[in-house]
Parts: sequence; C-alpha cells; structure tokens
Amino acid sequence: MKAVMLLSGGLDSRLAMKLLLDQGVELHALNHTTIFCTCTARASCKHEALKAADEFGVPISVRNVTEEFLRVIANPRYGYGSGVNPCIDCRIMLLRSARALMPEAGAAFVATGEVLGERPMSQRRDAMYLIERQAGLQGLVVRPLCAQALEPSIPEREGWVDRARFKAITGRGRRPQIELAGQIGVRDYPCPAGGCRLTEPGFSRRMKDLMAHEGLSLDDVRLLRVGRHFRLAPAARLVVARDEEENRHVRALARPGDRLLEAEGVSGPLSLLRGDGGADAVAMAARVTARYGRGRELQTVSVSVGGPTAERICVAPASDEEVERLRV
Repeated sequence: MKAVMLLSGGLDSRLAMKLLLDQGVELHALNHTTIFCTCTARASCKHEALKAADEFGVPISVRNVTEEFLRVIANPRYGYGSGVNPCIDCRIMLLRSARALMPEAGAAFVATGEVLGERPMSQRRDAMYLIERQAGLQGLVVRPLCAQALEPSIPEREGWVDRARFKAITGRGRRPQIELAGQIGVRDYPCPAGGCRLTEPGFSRRMKDLMAHEGLSLDDVRLLRVGRHFRLAPAARLVVARDEEENRHVRALARPGDRLLEAEGVSGPLSLLRGDGGADAVAMAARVTARYGRGRELQTVSVSVGGPTAERICVAPASDEEVERLRV
C-alpha cells in the first residue's frame, strides 16, 4: 500500500510518518514552501522535511506554492483567521497538490500529521471533513495521530491500514506527541517554532494595506518582511530599514521606478519609496527618513533621493505624531 505523506518536517508529521512506515505503508513525502513561513534559512521547514525524509528513507518532492497561495489569500472562499491567514483554503490547496501527486507516486490515499483541535481554524472536526471533501479526497485522508478520535477513513475501513495502531491525540498540548516520540523511537526532531507570518498582527496589517491599495505581487510581499512601513498616499508606500542588514535587504529589493532615500552627513537608515504620490510624498518620505537617523534633532537634514530623477532636498525631520499617523 502506498500513500502521499504531507511532511512539514515538524514533530507531528514525523510521528505520523513513522506510524505508517511501521505498518509497512510505502510513502512518498510532499513538502510545500511559501514566502510566509517564519522559519529561518538555517532551520527551515524544507530543511527539516528533507532531513526527516532522508532519515526514514522516504522519497520526497518539494513544491514552492507561493504564487498559487497569493491567489488564495486575495480571495479565500472560507475567509481569514485572526490575521489574513486563509487556513481552510490553504489546507484545501495543499491537499489538492497531494492528490495531484498520487498517480505519479502510485498512491491510494493521502496522510497528514494533523491533530484534532490543534489548530483553531483548520483542525476542527467539521473543517477537516470540509477540507478533504473540497480537495477531492473525501474519505481518503488518513490522520494517524488522531484517527481514533475521528470517523474511520476509507483506508481504515477497508483494512489498508490498521486503525487500532493509530492514536486519539487531541488538543493543543504537546505532551502526548513528545511521549509518543519516545515510545516509537522518533528522535532529533525540531522544537515547536516557526509558523505563518499571516497570523502575525503587524504583518497582517501590512498585507491588508497592500491588498487595499496595490494588490498582491511577490515583489511587494517580499518587501513587507523588511523594515518599518508607512502609507504616504493611496499609491505611495515608504519602507524604512531598521539596521544595516535591513539596509542591504532594502537596496536588494528595489526595482525600477523605486526611489532610495538616505540622509547625508549623518548616519541613518536607507528608505525605499514605492509608487507615485507626487512631490508631497517624496518630501514626506525624506522627512520620515531623517526622523530615523542621527539628525532627528536638527532643524533640517539633507536627504538624497535616488530614482528616475536623482535629487537632494533639505527637510525638517518628521514629528512623532506624523510618523505614527502614517505608520502601517
């Protein structure tokens, strides 16, 4: 018997994978990546998934689904969670991706590391059944960690897998999974960390602002992850770096038509002005840039403005009240 295993690389999916392998099920792992994962480059979900697949001797496919996910975020059928996280639509997207891999993998069903009640939006009982139905996998999703707390799936009813050897873990606590890991020999798993930026309040505000004024593009979303953000006009957004590393990121993310601003004669951040807000937006961008540099107490600061027409302008640093009014 073969199955496609959704493998994030975290503890839950590793445990589910081990429970299936111990029954002789042949697995083809599938890992999805997006720009919204909060993992670091050195401890990414992709890295952990590849590591787990190698450890258990399971072939793995990795798919970057960011572009598809942007379309989901822009118009989720089942709405958002606490931020701009369309968790139900996201899970449908991932299960559809797994279903598409089934013929190539020779798989009869899909398996996940889901735990009933662990996620408030997508891992409710009704949501789980809705998701598999909308993904075209009704009855064909096996969840080894919580299977005994759910209705039997087709593979369980048909005897393709032994339901009695699955678990009934529910809720958000991690102790049952940690105890199970010790029992079945799953070691060297990552600590719970990472997550989705779409659930973070600050990032969610930026996403909502971007969707309201400019729509979604991969370039714009990359920029949302850097610096302080200010809405200067309906079509003009300013990003001010926080440190030298972000200065480098801002410079690297600049595209034709953007303006880069930097105070002269005093140390300070690099800022990026994207969009067209006219001369008033350029002047305010320069004032905000001056506010975050060492010249914030000066009467005027000279700011270089690069872009389609390079110039230098002298401005008074923006006040705290102006900065807060413009901040996204």
